[in-house]
Amino acid sequence: MYTFTEDWESWEMHPKGDEAVICLAGAITLHQEMTDGTEMSVTLEPGEYAVNPPGCWHTADIAAEATALFITAGQGTQHRPRN
Repeated sequence: MYTFTEDWESWEMHPKGDEAVICLAGAITLHQEMTDGTEMSVTLEPGEYAVNPPGCWHTADIAAEATALFITAGQGTQHRPRN
């Protein structure tokens, strides 16, 4: 669980399994680049969730303050700069 006050500075990817992202407070806009090249964005509000599948690069924008819970298969997590 983490409380954010600004947009993420990088992209991340978890190769070993799904990641559940559950918004607990505020709003978080999750941006995903799927392994097939599809790009999607979804805004999560309290009680809503999204899943980042294995290999999906993702980042997030935060409008104000937001708290999210992450359940992640974290082994092998990779990061790349956000442009």
